[in-house]
Amino acid sequence: MINKNDVLTGTVADLTVGGDGVVKVDSYPVFVAGAVPGDVIRYRVTKTNKTYGFGRLEEILTPSSDRRAPQCSSFSDCGGCTLMHLDYEAQLKFKSDLVHSNLTRIGGYSAEEFTYEPIVGADNEYAYRNKAQFPVGMRGGRAVCGFYLPKSHIIAPCESCLIQDERINMAVGFVMDYIRKSKISVYNEKAHKGIVRHIYVRLGDGEIMAAIVTNCAKRLEGTESLVQKLSTLGKVTLVQNINTKRTNVILGERNIVLFGDGYIHITLDGLRFKVSPHSFFQVNTAQMQKLYAKALEYAAPTKDDTVFDLYCGVGSISLYMARSAKSVVGVEIVPDAIDNAKENAMINNIANADFYCGDCTEVVERLASSGKKADIAVVDPPRKGCDEKLLELLKNMSPRKIVYVSCNSATLARDVKVLREFGYEMTKACAVDMFPQTTHVESVALLVQTQTKFTIT
Repeated sequence: MINKNDVLTGTVADLTVGGDGVVKVDSYPVFVAGAVPGDVIRYRVTKTNKTYGFGRLEEILTPSSDRRAPQCSSFSDCGGCTLMHLDYEAQLKFKSDLVHSNLTRIGGYSAEEFTYEPIVGADNEYAYRNKAQFPVGMRGGRAVCGFYLPKSHIIAPCESCLIQDERINMAVGFVMDYIRKSKISVYNEKAHKGIVRHIYVRLGDGEIMAAIVTNCAKRLEGTESLVQKLSTLGKVTLVQNINTKRTNVILGERNIVLFGDGYIHITLDGLRFKVSPHSFFQVNTAQMQKLYAKALEYAAPTKDDTVFDLYCGVGSISLYMARSAKSVVGVEIVPDAIDNAKENAMINNIANADFYCGDCTEVVERLASSGKKADIAVVDPPRKGCDEKLLELLKNMSPRKIVYVSCNSATLARDVKVLREFGYEMTKACAVDMFPQTTHVESVALLVQTQTKFTIT
């Protein structure tokens, strides 16, 4: 039995989903942040529960061959890049094993029942993000921005993040300089007072969109010099987003365009997409192209197929599929995203894609009742996965294939298990590393219909 404040020595055997090292005392696991598999460490027990405990790393006695020195000075404080101290090949193995473990352990598949393809790694480990969201606050009487410390809302100042494109870091610096020189108050979430809450920056094709999220609807003034500085990074659009609610949600519903068009364009495999502040678009454009190529490979639509793209966002997967399919139907609940999707179809001269705004289950039920049928369904839900009603709807739609794109392999596995009960077998799956240095990983799975007894009712 171990107790709090015990100082122990052990070899790290594994990583948790959150990236903490796992040391076992007999069969009792202790989770130690900053430790990697293969390390021999000395650690202090900080908390014990009935089935597991937590420890603080005191000393690395023998470093793992997979350990490396993190390149970021904020690594120990930020809590974002939890794997930066792990060699990239080891990161890929961790993520690949995680997805596979979830599909077998939660999904109920044996390793022999599906083809698990090698993880698709990134060409660039750093400077890959095309989007950043920084909370703004006060530290030592000075306005700062950065990232929240783990399990807190305390800001660790950081205006130069290694996984962000350097133009984003520069843009954030320009905005913070404007805030400080203009003496604009910053938001205090406890008091619900102060003006600037977040800085949001997104990159496009030689374009940059900066949004300042404010706790008031009064238009920001004196932004001319800020626009001039931002213009050194590309074509600028500057937006003031209004969010006056007591909420952890970053963006409010209303935007004031202070300069430019209020949107940017991002090109993906020859397709050009219009992206506004509220639009969902993957943060790693290069890996996004690989992910969508894998989804297209799994779907393999022909000119006889109608594809339903559920949770379609700005239509990125929809238009990717439309070039090979007979027709595509995209469904998304965010109005701005659907507006962008329709415009994106026009921009790319794609006439065989239709987009509908609303709850996926409600829209698809309406389309189904009017005679629309899906030969292939693509789903790309949020982290919580598909709700039960949508899975039931997929059963009743009876597409011959379902391509499931997921940012959370645990909920993917849960849903795959349900879809198996509905007559769909997972035949292939693949992990794609969209987020090097972090524990997050995308995955895509192909499910093929083995029963055809279900019809739309």
